[in-house]
Amino acid sequence: MFFQSRIMKKTVKELRKNQGYTAKELAEKLKINTSTILKVDDLPLKEVPEPLRSKLLPILRGDHTDKIPWL
Repeated sequence: MFFQSRIMKKTVKELRKNQGYTAKELAEKLKINTSTILKVDDLPLKEVPEPLRSKLLPILRGDHTDKIPWL
């Protein structure tokens, strides 16, 4: 994607706040511990370890909102 590089430079905290999630809500959505989200909160998305990054990217990009039928 064209905007992929812009997303990768932003911090996880900034991206999750843009989507309106708290750390606890994001952790519940990904089915991981809240402490894991808080550890990577201040890191840019490109520096997050790969297994977690691949889980975070679709949610922080907003891909799940495209599937809502009334929007």
